[in-house]
Amino acid sequence: SCLELAAMRNVNIILQHYNFTGKLSNRQAGEEGMGLIRTAFAIISCIIILENLLVLLAILRCLRARRWVYSCIASITLSDLLAGAAYLSNLCLSGRKTFQLSPQLWFLREGTLFMALAASTFSLLVTAIERYSAMVRPIAENEASKTLRLRGLIVSCWLLAFIIGLLPLLGWNCLCHLSACSVLLPLYSKNYILFSVVMFSIILLGILGLYISIFQLVQASSRQTSSRHGRKRSLRLLKTVLMILGAFIVCWSPLFVLLLLDVFCETRTCAHLHNLDWTLALAMLNSGVNPIIYSLRSVEVRRAVGSLLCCCCVHVGLCEPGSCLVIADINSGSSTESSLRYRESFRSAASSRPRAPLSSNSSMMS
Repeated sequence: SCLELAAMRNVNIILQHYNFTGKLSNRQAGEEGMGLIRTAFAIISCIIILENLLVLLAILRCLRARRWVYSCIASITLSDLLAGAAYLSNLCLSGRKTFQLSPQLWFLREGTLFMALAASTFSLLVTAIERYSAMVRPIAENEASKTLRLRGLIVSCWLLAFIIGLLPLLGWNCLCHLSACSVLLPLYSKNYILFSVVMFSIILLGILGLYISIFQLVQASSRQTSSRHGRKRSLRLLKTVLMILGAFIVCWSPLFVLLLLDVFCETRTCAHLHNLDWTLALAMLNSGVNPIIYSLRSVEVRRAVGSLLCCCCVHVGLCEPGSCLVIADINSGSSTESSLRYRESFRSAASSRPRAPLSSNSSMMS
């Protein structure tokens, strides 16, 4: 094999690929170590990890027995946690340490980022599909069976994400074909990068279409009920959808565009493609924004996070034991942001049955 031949000749195959694609000659002095900028990126990565870890622990501790949507939020939060950890390890193993890695470790270093992106994208798609099906399904599904089915689907999405991230390690790479190598990721095949970008873009368009359909359904329901509260819900839903899609598009589009330019650009002819630090850092910021959009907009999750923080303060002696919100209060309290209310409101409007107006604080985010 190529690896065995390189080992026999004592050739650093990673160095060889970086040299062939031109990335080695275009490396700047600041790229050899952590530097001030990369240190700042590492600090941001730690914040992203802690932020997502806090939300994930709060959900598992206080809300794991609640509605199906918290399984989706937990999956998204876990993928963002993985993205932060993968980016931090990527920073620590970059620079001179890149050429000390074996090709297998190099593929793992880069592949974990693709795993996290795939898991996050699949989780967003599952959430959008479940929200849409909850709106149009004529008969409400049992919550326990729905949660069980959804968790099985989430596990399948994670397995698929791991497979996609490990495809280069399993053989879809350019170790034996230097001319087919990416400039930004010198051991990755351009075909694999094109496949990944096209797949994620199609999923993003699917998510956009589903949320547009959900908004239209809620808007139609508001017109039929002639409710001022319904119009407020429509505007709140539109705001949430714009936040979700806007954050994803703003954070990931520059990296997708750069990867597409890499695919269709001839090796050694695109000098502007030798560094993706800033675009990758912007993409990672989405992992810091997601917990705010998907989790902290929910009253129940805010209470769960507050309860977890308060319990930690009690353990270290900063708070009084009686000042914390107990888990039972969270689980027994009624949510003002239940997606089930949207589903029931939509069905009521469709069947022209009278229904009491919903709370104006309702949100589709739980």
